Amino acid sequence: MTEQIPEELQAARAKIDQIDRQLVELLAARFQLTHQVGLLKADQALNALDESRESQKLEELRSLCAEQGLEPDLITELFKRIMEEVVKNHNRLKDS
Repeated sequence: MTEQIPEELQAARAKIDQIDRQLVELLAARFQLTHQVGLLKADQALNALDESRESQKLEELRSLCAEQGLEPDLITELFKRIMEEVVKNHNRLKDS
């Protein structure tokens, strides 16, 4: 027997799915921009990792979390992972 899912729950899940798609699209746009930054850094022989920029960005995100009622540790961990991938991509561009 199949469990009947309430329409309200289905609607909420559909909105979550839409937001998830938007998040992925925004991440794709972000990575496109960071690719351009990586090309500029490689062209100018700059370090792939800018620790002061990364620290500043993480502090800004923590403040945004407070404004939005989000758990700052979760968000900063997500962004640290994103930034690690960006630095890895920048190093690849520099080495090619």
